[in-house]
Amino acid sequence: DPENTGFIGVETFASLVHSHELPLDPAKLDMLVALAQGNDEGQVCYQELVDLISSKRSSSFKRAIANGQRALPRDVLLDETGLGIYKRFVRYVAYEILPCEMDRRWYFYQHRTCPPPVFMAAVTLTQIIVFLCYGARLNKWVLQTYHPEYMKSPLVYHPGHRARAWRFLTYMFMHVGLEQLGFNALLQLMIGVPLEMVHGILRISFLYLAGVLAG
Repeated sequence: DPENTGFIGVETFASLVHSHELPLDPAKLDMLVALAQGNDEGQVCYQELVDLISSKRSSSFKRAIANGQRALPRDVLLDETGLGIYKRFVRYVAYEILPCEMDRRWYFYQHRTCPPPVFMAAVTLTQIIVFLCYGARLNKWVLQTYHPEYMKSPLVYHPGHRARAWRFLTYMFMHVGLEQLGFNALLQLMIGVPLEMVHGILRISFLYLAGVLAG
C-alpha cells in the first residue's frame, strides 16, 4: 500500500501472493477475491485479510456472503477431486444446509478433527444407552410413554416435579420409541458433529442445551 490509503487492489495482491509464494490457502484467496469484487474499487483492506486468515466472520465478510453477486461459482467446491469419504460427507452436509457458496467453502475448510467432536457423540451415545436400559426394563420399545412406569423415571420432565431442576435437562435422554431415537441420533450425527468440528464444543454445547431448556 505505497499510497497509504488503507486498501490494495485485489489483482495487485493476487500477483504479490503468487510472485512471493506466500503460504496462503488457495480457497481463502478465492474468498478474498470474491470479497474484494463486492466493492466498486475492487480493493481489499488489511483488516479484511486478517479477518479471513484468522477465520473471523467480520461484518464486511458477512455482507459479502449475503450478496449473491459475490458468490463463487457453485461448482467450485463440487469439482474438487481426491477427497476422502469423510471430506466428501462434510462437503455434502455443506451443500445440503448452506445456500451460499462462500459459506459452504468457509464451512468446508474450517472443520477440524482436533479436538474431536466429543459432545454430540457423547450425548447421542448416552441417549442410546438410556433408551436400551429403559426398553429392557419396561419391555417396551415403541411408544414407551404409554407405559405406566415411564413417568416415574427421575429423568423425565414432570409438571408435578418442577422443583427438581435437573429434569429440565435430563429429559433429553428419554425418547418415545425407536423412531424418535433414530431420527434424533441421525440428525445429531449428520449435522451436529460437523457443526461441532467447525464451531467447537463450547458453542455447540451451549446451543444444544439452550434448545433443551427451551423445549
